[in-house]
Amino acid sequence: VEQSKPWNTNGIEGVFKFLKRYWSLFHNTEMNWELSEEEPTKEEYKILHGTLKKIQEDIERLSLNRGGSTFMIATNELASLKCNKREVLEPLTVALSPYAPHLCEEVWHLLGHEESITKAKFPEYEEKYLVEESHEYPVSVNGKMRVKLELPLSLSPKEIEQEVLENPVIQKWTEGKPPKKVIVVPKRIVNVVV
Repeated sequence: VEQSKPWNTNGIEGVFKFLKRYWSLFHNTEMNWELSEEEPTKEEYKILHGTLKKIQEDIERLSLNRGGSTFMIATNELASLKCNKREVLEPLTVALSPYAPHLCEEVWHLLGHEESITKAKFPEYEEKYLVEESHEYPVSVNGKMRVKLELPLSLSPKEIEQEVLENPVIQKWTEGKPPKKVIVVPKRIVNVVV
């Protein structure tokens, strides 16, 4: 929006694929409308609220081109989880509506709403869904990454060290020898020096 650019139709195909993928979130493999009323998983909530947060920040900064990629990432992640849950897709549709108004209006009516989507309140993200409970630590032995371990953020550096040293992959690379040094950088990396 803030820059003038030459007209190029190459981007149309990518946007079409994204909208097609978004549309398929609401359909099963036979392309029949299928929406679940189940409670979303923690991961699905995290994707939704992370997307809502980024979109809200981008709109406030008038950085509208970044919103498209944010929606594409969210749609791909939800598709990989096979998420078709109303509690996730309905707010996502409202957030997407300024970017794809005609498609979102159609989806909104298929979701059972009588009023236009333009009357819907823009969804707000909830920080509680964005709080991380664990971190995937890349673990190196002598500076070479050997394994990634998902560990709770509540662990102290000493507890992280213990978990790492008990891991079979790390034991293989240290050949059962006690390490000279274990460097733990919380929420970042672990390096074992033998």
